[in-house]
Amino acid sequence: MELDHLAVAAVTLSEATEHVQNALGVTLQQGGEHAVFHTHNMLMGLEDGLYLEAIAIDPDAPVPDRPRWFDLDRFQGQARLTNWICRCNDLDATLAALPEGFGAPVQLERGDLRWRMAVPRSGILPFDNCAPALIEWQADAHPAQRLDASGCKLTALEVHHPEAGLLADLLATFLKDARVSFVKAPPALKAVFEKAGSRLVLG
Repeated sequence: MELDHLAVAAVTLSEATEHVQNALGVTLQQGGEHAVFHTHNMLMGLEDGLYLEAIAIDPDAPVPDRPRWFDLDRFQGQARLTNWICRCNDLDATLAALPEGFGAPVQLERGDLRWRMAVPRSGILPFDNCAPALIEWQADAHPAQRLDASGCKLTALEVHHPEAGLLADLLATFLKDARVSFVKAPPALKAVFEKAGSRLVLG
């Protein structure tokens, strides 16, 4: 399991995009629409092969026949960092080794991108959506490979939750990333970036 990307959600895509651009001072690039869940996004390349997406419900798309991923159906309030996504080489094996609740694989595609995403039937990830969403990229195409360099480097990702210790213990054998820490606090995510010698925070 490796950190793959971060997701910032909002009621509208313009709000999510503006939140990221105001915090990090980078103009996001065009993403696209997602079939199955009927969302759309904008993208931003990060250093170390990571990327960030601003995501929201696509108002021009039909209502899906299942809850949307990232718990977007229940989203309220201001735009904010809502999810962290980890990639797996074998999604099925990873899910089998984890407790129930992380979801079942859903086959997805956009353009030449092909991936499988573990999505709970409720759309709600464990630990109040503070557990990572799991993804398995198929073939060689990956969004980060085609995004402009932003100069932003992720230096820390804080996962806040009242049961942060339990989540940390659960993921300890799967994820080895010194940037990720778990903090006992109300559910939230906070990402810290370095850009041109400055420290930038996105929450």
